[in-house]
This record gives sequence, C-alpha cells and structure tokens, in this order.
Amino acid sequence: MTYEDYEQLRFEMQDNGVLLITIDRPDKYNAADEQMHGELARVWAEVSRDPATRVAVVTGAGKAFSAGGDLAMVRRMTGDFDRVHHMLGEMSDLVYNMVNCEKPIVSAINGAAVGAGIVVALLADVSICAEDAKLGDGHVKLGVAAGDHAAIIWPLLVGMAKARYYLLTGEMLTGAEAERMGLVTKSLPKGEVLTEAMRVAQTLATGSQPAIRLTKRALNNWLRMAGPIFDQSAAYEMLCFLGPDVVEGAAAFEDKRPPRFPSAFPAV
Repeated sequence: MTYEDYEQLRFEMQDNGVLLITIDRPDKYNAADEQMHGELARVWAEVSRDPATRVAVVTGAGKAFSAGGDLAMVRRMTGDFDRVHHMLGEMSDLVYNMVNCEKPIVSAINGAAVGAGIVVALLADVSICAEDAKLGDGHVKLGVAAGDHAAIIWPLLVGMAKARYYLLTGEMLTGAEAERMGLVTKSLPKGEVLTEAMRVAQTLATGSQPAIRLTKRALNNWLRMAGPIFDQSAAYEMLCFLGPDVVEGAAAFEDKRPPRFPSAFPAV
C-alpha cells in the first residue's frame, strides 16, 4: 500500500516493516479537522491489511502530538444533525479500527494529546509519552459528554476513581503523572520518546508475528466487551452537540475564559 491519498498523515517505512505515521498539521498543533479525523479513522484498517507493515508507530509533527479538535470543526458540527450523525460513525470507526487492527500500534506522544489525539495515543498497544506532555479529555469543558474513547479505556487503565475524576472535571495531567497512574506505558524526556518508541516497535517487528498479533487480539477482548459502553458514550457526546452548552463552551475556549454554560447558569 502507498497511502498516497492521505493529506494530513505522513508515512515512512522503516526497517523490518515498521511504519512511522506522523500526524502532519504542525501549524495547528496537529488539531483534528474533518479531513484529519477521517484519515485517522480509516488508516488503521489499511495498516491491518498492509502486508508490508508489521508494526505502526504514530507521532506528531512539531511540538504537539495532536491538540484536540479544530474549533472551526466544532462550530460546524454544533446543531447540525447530518454532521453529527456522520461524526458518530467516524468516531466509532476510529476506536474499533484501532482495537481490531491486526498489527501492534505504538504511540510516541511527543507533546499535547487531546481530543482525537488522545484517542490514538491511549488506544495504541504501547504508549511512550514525553514527561512534560499535557494529556487530558476536555469534553466536559466544551459542554459535551466524554465520548470518543474515554469510557472504553480510561477505567481499564487507571481504575474507576481516577477515570471519574479526570473525565468529570476535564483536568489535564502531565506525561509523568500519566505514567504513575498507568494511563501510559512509559514517560521519558521529550527527546527520547520517538527513539524509545522505535526501539519497542523493532522488538515487536522482529518477534513472532502470530504470537504477538494473537496476544493483542485476546487482550483487546477487554475493550470489545466494553463496546456497548463506548457506543452509548459516543451517542451521548453527539447528542450534546445538538444542545446549547457546546455553543458557550466553544465561545469560551476561543475567548480564553471560563465558560458559563446555560445548564449551570440558566436565564432568570
């Protein structure tokens, strides 16, 4: 496969079938617009089918891994049933295509990972994170339910108490904190992240391919069992895009101020 039709993902084949995928929108801190979201949703099915690829490593160009959803995309989705319906399907494709990808995926989290970025970062089979990278699920701060990956993976990684706290408050944490909690596999100084991710990838690429792939398939049954939880959370997130709080959340984000959600501050 040549991956020639991708515009915001860059591909470089390394030794032993390690495919380096770079999220490539550095001028926007690799924030996901409709184009990138669609590419991230479908690429993992292609990686799974690609006979030349044994392991995928995904990282971000520039300073960020992927700094959330593009605000313009959020505004276009707000109140638009057709866009919301499309995003619901694409969101499911992103999660399930990563879960079902036959090949191991390693994330090299070189900087901020939010929104679609943290989906890819945390659903990877191995996650190597910069100690000072900022990670988090800020859906509630935007005024929508945490739906695009959190309910399926956070409780398994960090336990229910921590998952509840970070998903209900939307607080961010550093890569070093994420490692201590078990949210990521390992945290390192930023300059060492990609090197370590590639080392791990080469270990996987030169090991027994059936053994590694079937182990991944078995482990991911934990995620498949949580599929109905994810499906419900995704639907709830999209439902919130049809309500008024997300309008205020987007405006507050753009104005760099705390939001005053209509649901919390009703008109008198």
